[in-house]
Amino acid sequence: MFQSNMFESHHHLLEMRNGTPENELDLIRDDGYENKSGTNHMEAASGDDEDPNDHPNKKKRYHRHTQLQIQEMESFFKEFPHPDDKQRKELGRRLGLEPLQVKFWFQNKRTQMKSQHERHENTHLRNENEKLRAENIRYKEALRNAACPSCGGPASVGEMPFDEQHLRIENVRLREEIDRISGLAAKYVGKPMQSYPPISSGASRSVDLGVSSFGTTTGFSGEIFGASDLLRLVSGPSEADKPMIIELAVAAMEELLRMAQTGEPLWLPNSDGMGHVLNEDEYVRMFPRGIGPKPLGLKSEASRESAVVIMNHINLVEILMDTNQWSSVFSNIVSRAVTLEILSTGVAGNYNGALQVMTAEFQVPSPLVPTRETHFVRYCKQHGDGTWAVVDVSLDNLRPATISKCRRRPSGCLIQELPNGYSKVTWVEHVEVDDRAVHNIYKLLVNSGLAFGARRWVAILDRQCERLASVMASNISSGDVGVISSPKGRKSMLKLAERMVMSFCTGVGASTAHTWTTLSGSGADDVRVMTRKSMDDPGRPPGIVLSAATSFWLPVPPKRVFEFLRNENSRNEWDILSNGGLVQEMAHIANGRDPGNSVSLLRVNSANSSQSNMLILQESCSDATGSYVIYAPVDIIAMNLVLSGGDPDYVALLPSGFAILPDGGDHQTGGITEVGSLLTVAFQILVDSVPTAKLSLGSVATVNSLIKCTVERIKSALLNDAA
Repeated sequence: MFQSNMFESHHHLLEMRNGTPENELDLIRDDGYENKSGTNHMEAASGDDEDPNDHPNKKKRYHRHTQLQIQEMESFFKEFPHPDDKQRKELGRRLGLEPLQVKFWFQNKRTQMKSQHERHENTHLRNENEKLRAENIRYKEALRNAACPSCGGPASVGEMPFDEQHLRIENVRLREEIDRISGLAAKYVGKPMQSYPPISSGASRSVDLGVSSFGTTTGFSGEIFGASDLLRLVSGPSEADKPMIIELAVAAMEELLRMAQTGEPLWLPNSDGMGHVLNEDEYVRMFPRGIGPKPLGLKSEASRESAVVIMNHINLVEILMDTNQWSSVFSNIVSRAVTLEILSTGVAGNYNGALQVMTAEFQVPSPLVPTRETHFVRYCKQHGDGTWAVVDVSLDNLRPATISKCRRRPSGCLIQELPNGYSKVTWVEHVEVDDRAVHNIYKLLVNSGLAFGARRWVAILDRQCERLASVMASNISSGDVGVISSPKGRKSMLKLAERMVMSFCTGVGASTAHTWTTLSGSGADDVRVMTRKSMDDPGRPPGIVLSAATSFWLPVPPKRVFEFLRNENSRNEWDILSNGGLVQEMAHIANGRDPGNSVSLLRVNSANSSQSNMLILQESCSDATGSYVIYAPVDIIAMNLVLSGGDPDYVALLPSGFAILPDGGDHQTGGITEVGSLLTVAFQILVDSVPTAKLSLGSVATVNSLIKCTVERIKSALLNDAA
């Protein structure tokens, strides 16, 4: 069951924790004074010097501060809310007050300001709570009224029986233990892991939570794929390793340059006429030493791609050498990255000669494709005027006992300066990888190089360069309806959309940072869920967030799927939560040559009053290797602040959306060669506003029904059109 709780108690505890005075001894003394006197500090302290014991029945007289004294102290308070002893004495001397009177006035003023702030925060939190309540009611109403196209009946939101759920969870735990042990055994005996049948509950029916129909668990973390969490376990290099790392980096740089600049017979044209594939025999002849022979069980993947991008070479080098910028620009493919140690920062104030040891995790936006974790050194070097190269090479040889599932041979890019701030980028990707755990429907995509190859890296870089150019654009016409022409408003809105896209990408893949659990074992399109606790994150509402995702194949070209999902006019065909209301685009920002690449602000014109204060922020983007439609509900007041140039970091978002990839194959339809689509649908929903609360089974069932009905609606609309 969806529920939202009040935030006041949590906020009060937070204030108590963060609002400790600078001098706790002063507070104790002052509190003691206040408790004893039972009067206002500054008024009691400013009374006559009469002894109250001489006149026990006489009412004590008080001295009120003059308007001038109050104005002076108010003015001083704005600059120095916590005056020290010297400042209090000086202020008291000027105003004709005792230092103790000044001290008590400032203390009371701080207390008053804190109380006003608490009232404001409580009002804000109550409003947020009401919004969450309304949104949860909207979800339940939408699902209650939605009809499932597969059966024509209402969408099921019933709860699983507790005993069955308990058996399913136990089944997951036992299955994961078996797979972990078999994975460990496989490492040492060199045999492939066996696929064990699901553990039965002892009854006639099979309990299969966490076990998919293709014979592996859905948690792509831990020992099941023989890849422990590299980002946590790998440490920086020892002093003895550093000379070897430097030598390896220099050799890798030389190899990358030759790989980037040599044509046939080293590189042969791809079968589709786009890009190049590596001639393995020629490679071994040209680079007999390299980083050693290919380990057993790994296969080679190598590709090269070139493109001209809208960015100067210096900025490109900075993006590649800064882990945060690199992860942000390539968030679609880099799920996590860590710089373990910087061996050299470069010379002459730039990155020429920079050398750093890193770990990274590369992903495809689907839980069905395991991530690739690598431990490598990154080396940057300038070659003549306006030409730079950045190379990565794995450091597995430093730890021969470690069994890696992905080894990075010299890979990276050559960047050449062009006129007018453009650059030519030649990208080389060369890895050795064990991809046996990739689900069957994604194998063609992975084998084609569109999943992890050079073409995908270059396509993402090209699109992101266009996006950054859009952020910097200043000659935007304000004549078109809905175009945001304010530079500050454009920048804030694009920054908010960028964070939304990054949040979606990190939550939809098979990163080892989280484990997916299968809700139903119906095949490739079964729904996987995971929960995350959100605390102390200004960009995400606090509480328990439930993420649900499913991936499936459609015999429809990716471009057709993308246009259908991004178009506001067809949104009510798949969006259950719009309740059939008309969706209208209020504003948009174009961020690329493709008309589908844009950030939009949508309004749902629905009779449901709970939606009247909500908008939908949506980013749609497409390139040759994939497309995304990502959206999140946002508050009108918050978006007005963003559009006026306000800080978008404090706008809470829970993004949902779609990742659309080509399936990597060719299909004949009416004599025309087409490719199908691999579609991943993902939702993020706040199911409880208290981070310590327990997840209810009703919430899981509701989200499962939501995603299932959405998938059925998409299939029904697209397949009927195709027919």
